[in-house]
Amino acid sequence: MTKARQWTIDGIGPKNLKISEARTEDPGHNQVLVRTEVVSLNYRDKLVLETGMGLPLQFPFVPASDMAGIVEAVGPGVTRFKPGDRVISTFSPGWIDGKNFGDARNPPYRTLGGIYPGVLSDYLTFSEDWFAKAPDTLDAAEASTLPCAGLTAWFALVERGKLKAGQKVLIQGTGGVALFGVQIAKAHGAEVFVTSGSTDKLERARAIGADHGFGRENWVETLYGLTNDYGADQILEIAGGANFGEALKAVAVGGHIHVIGVLEGFEISGPVAPLLLKSPTVQGISVGHRRALEDLVRAVDMSGIKPVIDKAYAFEDLPEALAHLDRGPFGKIVITF
Repeated sequence: MTKARQWTIDGIGPKNLKISEARTEDPGHNQVLVRTEVVSLNYRDKLVLETGMGLPLQFPFVPASDMAGIVEAVGPGVTRFKPGDRVISTFSPGWIDGKNFGDARNPPYRTLGGIYPGVLSDYLTFSEDWFAKAPDTLDAAEASTLPCAGLTAWFALVERGKLKAGQKVLIQGTGGVALFGVQIAKAHGAEVFVTSGSTDKLERARAIGADHGFGRENWVETLYGLTNDYGADQILEIAGGANFGEALKAVAVGGHIHVIGVLEGFEISGPVAPLLLKSPTVQGISVGHRRALEDLVRAVDMSGIKPVIDKAYAFEDLPEALAHLDRGPFGKIVITF
């Protein structure tokens, strides 16, 4: 048994956050014991803490899904890792490839920091299948941002969107998923357009590869002007709500809209005419499977993609990190152990 510090809640609401101590089980069959180095926060973690998101949380509940760490020990039957290996978590444990679990009535949402325990703990004892090899070219903080934000952008643009050189990619905002989208699209030779309400953040987005940056006011007309009315082959729709209707206007004929975010609400709306006449593919993205994460890790090592980290906070400063997340960071917020 190993003692671990961890952040927990015993009821819905950030006010219930506290640091506690728990015993970590030694690894059993096909399990590994991992020492956490860094945890990366996602907006979804904030929603789970604030509302529970309708999930049957088991209290005391440990939040967060994304981490990087070191394998400390392995149990019988483990074949994928050995002590000393650098690993990252997988957002949807057990989803290795292909279709996700669940059915039409009960869609799958069995993730870390939700149905399963989270990762804001010094030590984790999970199945070896719940981890992937960390990139060789990234440090722990950078690697911790891949399991949700990095994979979401990769799964949308590459796995589902079949991104090709020369395509026009429109990305909304400058959060973690958005900036991964910029770098992944540029690595594939795409022309990248970014929208943001901050001039400073647009300049910083250009510095990491965006070809065009413009404000959110009348952004569809701006895109038309920059593309001679062509529109965007792929759109990372991160806002949700009524903004989905703007994405329908902006998408190119036969293009892709990847619905990712819920910043403007859990209902999307828009005009039917461009949906019918342009016949775009509207793809819901719920992160992705482990095989795609492993593809992303290889691509990161080959391409030199470097995740953008806005700020790192100490383990004890989780409340301040969540407040920063609420303000809208440029890139990712991480917790160091």
